[in-house]
Amino acid sequence: MTAPAPRQRSLLIPTLFMLTMGAFLVALGVWQLERLQWKEGLIREVSERTTAAPVAPPAEAQWPSLTRDDVEYRHWQVSGVFDHSKEIRSFTNLPDAKGPQKGVGYWVLTPLVRDDGSTILINRGFVPESGKDPATRQAGLVAGPVTIVGLARWTEDRNFFTPTDNPATGDWFTRDIEGIARAEKLLHVAPFFIDADQSAPGGLPQGGETILSFPNNHLQYALTWFGLAIGLLAVYVVLILRQRRGKDA
Repeated sequence: MTAPAPRQRSLLIPTLFMLTMGAFLVALGVWQLERLQWKEGLIREVSERTTAAPVAPPAEAQWPSLTRDDVEYRHWQVSGVFDHSKEIRSFTNLPDAKGPQKGVGYWVLTPLVRDDGSTILINRGFVPESGKDPATRQAGLVAGPVTIVGLARWTEDRNFFTPTDNPATGDWFTRDIEGIARAEKLLHVAPFFIDADQSAPGGLPQGGETILSFPNNHLQYALTWFGLAIGLLAVYVVLILRQRRGKDA
């Protein structure tokens, strides 16, 4: 008596799973390629902006309509007088500095009051903890008219993990323009600040420390998703071949 052939399992569920997951993995890979194009465009644009000749920033009348994309990393030149009495310090860690000072310290932001009465915060650069007190860097407390060249930056966002600022001591954990303006009672303040290209007299604050780092791993991620899709297809093909061998047995 001939033994009955083994019952074949339906390929419907594996096929649906393969099509759904395969489409999902390919979509993720395509999305990463789109992100790659965006990131490469961003890097090119930032490079062009940072190396362009400095120009005057937009007039105060244009400030309400500005966005981050309009402003970030443009090379601007401004003139005015520093109000050192309203200097604030924003905590930071600068492990890879261009200048001699690095490590734990502060960004020093000082209001620059222009002839038209408007104010632009200038990130004059980095100081180590030993330079926190302005009295330790008297040479850098420049009086009278100055001209600053640097890169425009947008107000810094706060997140859930950001410690509470201490306006009473001038110590902050974000370069929050609105918060700084409110605490220091500044009027007509630009929605951006400027990272100074050059250090102050005496070397502190240490300018030219704008961090221009844009990780670009999107191609690697895309290849990973496409590789997983190919692996899934290979498993499906093996399943079909085994099923066919079972029929032929």
